[in-house]
Amino acid sequence: MTKNSYQKSSQQTQEEALKIARGTQRPAQTKEQTRLIAQGIQKGIDLYKKQQKEKARDLNRKLKKISNQKAQSIEPDDHEIQERIVYRQHWLPWLLLLLTWLGVGIYFLV
Repeated sequence: MTKNSYQKSSQQTQEEALKIARGTQRPAQTKEQTRLIAQGIQKGIDLYKKQQKEKARDLNRKLKKISNQKAQSIEPDDHEIQERIVYRQHWLPWLLLLLTWLGVGIYFLV
């Protein structure tokens, strides 16, 4: 199966190309020349639309690929890392508390 690379232009594109061709028409220009210019403009518009569609498809593919990669990289990280927080206190307050209790104990015993 062969694929035709030429697609029929929309009516809007044809009208737009004819409008542009008439806008740039020279005084001694024939209708045939204007029609040929309009066809050239129409082909240019069609080529531009085709390029834009291809760019959009490429961008969508890249975005889809990146989102798939992100989704795959996120899946293994679902297991949260359990952190164990250990509060370490300085020994000086405990020593002072012990000495205070010893001092109070000795004071009441004596």
